[in-house]
Amino acid sequence: MYTRLLNLPKLLEKRSHFLFGARATGKSTLIEQTLPEAQVIDLLHAKTFSSLLRNPSALADMIIDPKRLVVIDEIQKLPNLLDEVQRLMTKAQIRFLLTGSSARKLKHGGANLLAGRAREARLFPLIYREISDFSLTRLMNNGGLPIVYTSDEPDEDLTAYVDTYLREEIKAEAATRNVGAFSEFLDIIARCNGQEVNYEGFASDLQVSPGTLKNYIQILEDTLIGFRLPGFTETQKRKATSRAKHYLFDLGVTRHLARGGMIQLGSKAFGDAFEHFIILEVRAYLFYQRVQTPMCYWRSTSQFEVDLLIGRDIAIEIKATSNPTAKHLKGLRALAEECIFKRFLLVCDVETERRTEDGIEILPWETFLNRLWAGDCV
Repeated sequence: MYTRLLNLPKLLEKRSHFLFGARATGKSTLIEQTLPEAQVIDLLHAKTFSSLLRNPSALADMIIDPKRLVVIDEIQKLPNLLDEVQRLMTKAQIRFLLTGSSARKLKHGGANLLAGRAREARLFPLIYREISDFSLTRLMNNGGLPIVYTSDEPDEDLTAYVDTYLREEIKAEAATRNVGAFSEFLDIIARCNGQEVNYEGFASDLQVSPGTLKNYIQILEDTLIGFRLPGFTETQKRKATSRAKHYLFDLGVTRHLARGGMIQLGSKAFGDAFEHFIILEVRAYLFYQRVQTPMCYWRSTSQFEVDLLIGRDIAIEIKATSNPTAKHLKGLRALAEECIFKRFLLVCDVETERRTEDGIEILPWETFLNRLWAGDCV
């Protein structure tokens, strides 16, 4: 059991919410733990689904007590039900929590998104502060899905997850007719995790059109298993690239799809996973704390780079080194010349923090995460 940092009761005090998260991130468990009095209407239950499919207005008859919170699980399976949800929210003042593992049919199918009457929350795989027996190498290899993190056979569990969810979910969503090509795309995008995507070259490798590739990437984002980090282009002294980087939502799923074997301390794979880990933590923090600040990265055409920018305040370089040198600070120093960002951080594997003469903070990764989750960074 894990104590999740997403505070559903507090969110629901003010307004109904959508709760989105990939399958197996723990939405149902979190609801059971923190909203024990809620009435749950599960659209995975065949009889319930069939009844509401035929007659959405039957929802009113299913609600036992209008004063209780009503949870509708897997709302994306029945988008038309949202009209009835809106009616009950307006006429009977019923509060709803509407959960889903995909936003695709809701966002692209013309579904009623309740016109501001419901806010959106996200649940991500486990993060640093939620795991009492935290192990960085375990998280890198197993990932943060609760059913996999403590598994003795993580590859078996990840295989089952990938085959029964990632590939079959796309098929069930009818998001693409060419499931085989999309499966190949998943494998390649995992191997390119954290890299800039050249759409023309990538599409050529997959033997699909650039438009099809962009659709595949949109599917990743809509089904909550991928996200993009846009390029920051507002520098004046050095021209910047506008290409986005793409990341998958979980370290273990990424490793498994990339077929890279177990990640070992000191390897290149460890360095790549370390950067991914910190970015996932910051992303989860911004969502959980309702901080409306964008994330991006910066790379100049002359190859200076900073891994993560938070708004226009903080620039972060992420390195899995215990001995940082001047070369690890080049990107931060180049960006500092633009006089845009207020703080410059190197997050790495050092034992103690220090500050360079030009003001760059060099932080142990655990110190950075503790300050982040304490609200002292953003």
